[in-house]
Amino acid sequence: MERIRSLYIHLPWCRRKCPYCDFNSYPAPNLPEERQREYTAALLRNLRALLDLHPGGDFRTVFAGGGTPSLFSPGILEDLLTGIDRMAGIAADAEITLEVNPGTAGPDEFRGFRRFASRLSFGIQSLDDRFLRALGRIHCAREAREAVDSARMAGFDNINADMMYGLPGQEIGDALEDLKQITTLGLPHLSWYELTLEEGTPFGTNPPPGIPSEDTRAAMAEEGVRLLADRGYRRYEISNFCQGSHECRHNLNYWEFGDYYGIGAGAHSKITLEDERQILRIPQEEEPRKYLRCLNFTALGERVDPDYLMFQYFLNRARIRNVTIRQEDILRKTFLPPETVNRGIRDLTGKGYLEVAPEGGHRVTEQGWRFGSALLRELLPD
Repeated sequence: MERIRSLYIHLPWCRRKCPYCDFNSYPAPNLPEERQREYTAALLRNLRALLDLHPGGDFRTVFAGGGTPSLFSPGILEDLLTGIDRMAGIAADAEITLEVNPGTAGPDEFRGFRRFASRLSFGIQSLDDRFLRALGRIHCAREAREAVDSARMAGFDNINADMMYGLPGQEIGDALEDLKQITTLGLPHLSWYELTLEEGTPFGTNPPPGIPSEDTRAAMAEEGVRLLADRGYRRYEISNFCQGSHECRHNLNYWEFGDYYGIGAGAHSKITLEDERQILRIPQEEEPRKYLRCLNFTALGERVDPDYLMFQYFLNRARIRNVTIRQEDILRKTFLPPETVNRGIRDLTGKGYLEVAPEGGHRVTEQGWRFGSALLRELLPD
């Protein structure tokens, strides 16, 4: 039985909820130390329950996301990581990522984060104050630059910045200027993705004026990818770009359809039950107060319906650029019968979403990348 070596930690509070955000997060202008410690104690109980269900540990990747993890004090987060290490082990060379809002941390916090984290992911979104205000962000462009500088002075060199395009009032030149500005910071990793108006959010209910047209957003994407390539960033996933070998190891495990533990309010775990030839997904209670009262952290677990396994496999695997998708990998990770896998590959190839790779196996075509939703619809049961 293979041990699980990736851990996601969800810290669900933000200083203020952004109007476009549909993540499981909750506004908390102040997060008392007592609440922080109460929550991290629950996280350790959550992990213990998952370890008792399926072996894991010696984690190679740990990702603290949110919400805004940087609302938690460095000391409390360090205690949490120490508790995880004692309980299950964290590899000496593990990638430990902490998401940070530039408006919530300064030099002292970054020095504290560096005691346990090896990678930071900044939610910058734009380096133009006009668009930051339109997005409801709590930081300005100057604060974003200062946060990156402070992180570097604290010893971080593995840093990501999340950036958006298709913002209210944004033109193609604005989007490209944003990319030019962020690339001058010399960060080894960028996530660059389109603003989406998610159902149930303020932006989804009342879209802001000035959202660029679909054609304009497509042009932003095309020209932005070209600009990033010219500046040495390799596109290794739909929305992720890196220099050298600075891929996000934690996210690659998701995209390779690997297993992981997820602890925290609204977090999910994916566990392969090899003896039963099934995949188990375990969600946690979403609302923090319910999560803190939880007595059984595995109660909501469900086996994945085999009819949805090809869909789930490609939902993740097809995101990686130029990856070779092999039949034996699908069979090993889904337990589906060969005829089901062959039929799915044959249908996707016949419709132009996959092509035979020179080295054997298949790859997602440009059509498959551009029309990923259509590719996935082909895999849903009737």
